[in-house]
Amino acid sequence: MTFPFNNVLVTGAAGFIGFNLSKRLLDGGCKVTGVDNMNSYYDIRLKEDRLEILNSSDEFSFFKVDLSDKAGMENIFAERKFDVVVNLAAQAGVRYSLVNPGAYVDSNLAGFVNILECCRHNNIKHLVFASSSSVYGANTNMPFSVHHNVDHPVSLYAATKKANELMAHTYSHLYGMSCTGLRFFTVYGPWGRPDMALFLFTKAIIENKPIKVFNHGRMQRDFTYIDDIIEGVVRIMGKTPEPNPEWNGNNPDPGTSYTSYKVYNIGNNNPVELNEFIEIIETCLGRKAIKEFQDIQPGDVKATFADIDDLINDVGFKPSTPLKTGIERFIRWYKEYYNIE
Repeated sequence: MTFPFNNVLVTGAAGFIGFNLSKRLLDGGCKVTGVDNMNSYYDIRLKEDRLEILNSSDEFSFFKVDLSDKAGMENIFAERKFDVVVNLAAQAGVRYSLVNPGAYVDSNLAGFVNILECCRHNNIKHLVFASSSSVYGANTNMPFSVHHNVDHPVSLYAATKKANELMAHTYSHLYGMSCTGLRFFTVYGPWGRPDMALFLFTKAIIENKPIKVFNHGRMQRDFTYIDDIIEGVVRIMGKTPEPNPEWNGNNPDPGTSYTSYKVYNIGNNNPVELNEFIEIIETCLGRKAIKEFQDIQPGDVKATFADIDDLINDVGFKPSTPLKTGIERFIRWYKEYYNIE
């Protein structure tokens, strides 16, 4: 697949989604500039090994810079001319935002303003940025639609992601910037994050250690395989949002705008209960988990379920990787990466 863009900046390039996106773009013939602060929120070795793969391409260049470093970011934009900027760098994790709120302000708020300013001053054609399914917060009307209001977040992480959407809309309104926000739903797959359930559960089951099962396994998540996420991202990168001529300030649609701004859900459109998710892992590993059932954690939501009609209508794509297939691929990668028989 050839892309309608050539020169791309990916922030969070050593992260799970950033690495996979960068790899896909490089495989498609793009020049990719990666930015990452290489923080130690999780095992730095994993980030370094992802980077090593990307660095094997002559078309990839990397800068170890924090988004909150205004001068550092300005220098990168001054040196290169980007067609599209994809902002995937963020302080991740719902539960961690209860412990270290300051990290979320630096990265997700101050850092995002720097991205917006750099895009504005360098006439970037399209800014695509990561939002999150967590913005739906206390909403219970399923499936979650981008046309629903999202004004009741239940974690600081979610609040910062909602703030990113608002900030991007403001820049689109003031400066005519094209901005698209992507609400990712529970992404999983090879090279995934060690703080996420699939990684934690796989590691614990292999090591014969107990797993913490929150809300007694009755949580539901719209698990979305990494390749499906990336396919959605690259298609959206090539489609700058059209102003919605039917947008009306008397009845404002939260998912579109009178300006070049749009939000999409990228999810599997198929919620799965945590207990079933664990059963699939057990089947793939051929061993049983030792389960410690616990109450739901502060900041967590009981269920997520993506309405992806806009994604299908606008870019003709629907995630379709079955959960069992995706988990099998992850476990194969995990055993190979950690040299487990």
